[in-house]
Amino acid sequence: MPEVEHLDVVIVGAGLSGIGAAYYLRRSHPHRRYAILEARGASGGTWDIFRYPGVRSDSDLHTFGYDFRPWREERSIAEGPAILRYLRETAAEHGIDRAVRYHHRVVAASWSSPDARWRLEVQRADTGERTALTCTWLFCAGGYYRYDEGFTPHFEGRERFRGPVVHPQAWPEDLDHAGKRVVVIGSGATAVTMLPAMARTAAHVTMLQRTPTYVLSVSSRDTLAARLRPLIGERRAHATVRRLNIARQRAVWRFCRRYPRAARRFIRWTNVRQLPRGYPVDEHFNPPYDPWDERLCFVPDGDLFRAIRAGTASVATGRIATFTETGVLLESGQELPADIIVTATGLNVRGLGGVALSVDGAPVRLPDTVAYKGVMLSGVPNLAYAIGYTNSSWTLKVGLLCEYFCRLLSHMDERGYDVCRPEPADPGMPTRPLLDLDAGYVQRAIGELPRQGDREPWRTSMSYQADVKLLRRGAIADPELHLSSSRATVAA
Repeated sequence: MPEVEHLDVVIVGAGLSGIGAAYYLRRSHPHRRYAILEARGASGGTWDIFRYPGVRSDSDLHTFGYDFRPWREERSIAEGPAILRYLRETAAEHGIDRAVRYHHRVVAASWSSPDARWRLEVQRADTGERTALTCTWLFCAGGYYRYDEGFTPHFEGRERFRGPVVHPQAWPEDLDHAGKRVVVIGSGATAVTMLPAMARTAAHVTMLQRTPTYVLSVSSRDTLAARLRPLIGERRAHATVRRLNIARQRAVWRFCRRYPRAARRFIRWTNVRQLPRGYPVDEHFNPPYDPWDERLCFVPDGDLFRAIRAGTASVATGRIATFTETGVLLESGQELPADIIVTATGLNVRGLGGVALSVDGAPVRLPDTVAYKGVMLSGVPNLAYAIGYTNSSWTLKVGLLCEYFCRLLSHMDERGYDVCRPEPADPGMPTRPLLDLDAGYVQRAIGELPRQGDREPWRTSMSYQADVKLLRRGAIADPELHLSSSRATVAA
């Protein structure tokens, strides 16, 4: 039998989370052998996949970027190409790009307790060849949605429409929308991003939504960061602005959750100020749910509202009856003419990148597991995963859990342990969904994802301040985190 390569850590995914995980691992454990397995032929994850018009972040890059590498661009609400450039420059600067193995898709991972290691079944995406690797730790950094397809519901009469129907996750490079009538179906971050971007050259763009979304205008530039850089230096300015923006994000979220009526009134007031006089704000921008029951949509410099005021874009609210040869017919009888239809209807969620897990021959069902500190899964040894915040910048959480992962490795090294398995002390502990959002993409996948508990350390926190205490400063030793050695018995 050919010898199987063994690594200390295998990171799955070369996107925002995977590059971050590699940085922290190299910094704290430079002696450990690791590799990043990336199913696609390029790094960058989300920011390389999405190529639709106007693709950008909806968080500022001082918090969405890494804490260890300042964001240097003028615009802090940045477009996709700038974010992708930042990620690849970060990887190259720290030698992480040399650890990426492209076209390597992890199909299955099986844990062997006698060997105290994972055996990975890896398929070459370019050739179809199957190979194997073993590793002591598996770190899943691919987020929680499918990269190969987005979600598109069934639309009656779709085959009748004469023009192209495209999903933003599979944007054709040769699609020209200049001078065309476009209908964008959806009301989330992707739709509110595409509408003003396409309206610059399209004949007209209509955002068709079934239910309104809360939309807030934010500045695309951080003037404080620009002022501080020449005064206190780039790194100190980045750290200062990052702390302020973390506090601002948390304050907005807490205000919305604690005072939903006041938050609703404030958001409506800002919308009225930016829309044409007499515009039906309540019909198109007043959702039936409270702020942050679903994610808020942030639009840089009010570009969505500017496009509506200019008459190059509009919003329609209603249910689709059928596609027609020349557009979309609503149940109200209104017909929206279109040359192109974009289905910005969301994502398909898939836990741990769809890797089939097993422990000592027994398959692991993710819904039967409980998340430990938002980093590991009950009953699954030596596995960590990266899922960021849903109510603030994704990377804030990822940075903290990577720090915790490295602290855990150091703790185990000092005591001679090489196996780590979280187990709840109370098997009957009540659980709830891992992601606390009412968004459709989350609700569709609740039955396929791990759960979280009703107490620490089994709650998945969505508070940066709470996670600083838990993940950065909290003790590693925990009676519900079982550490052991596969070699000789060690003293506690």
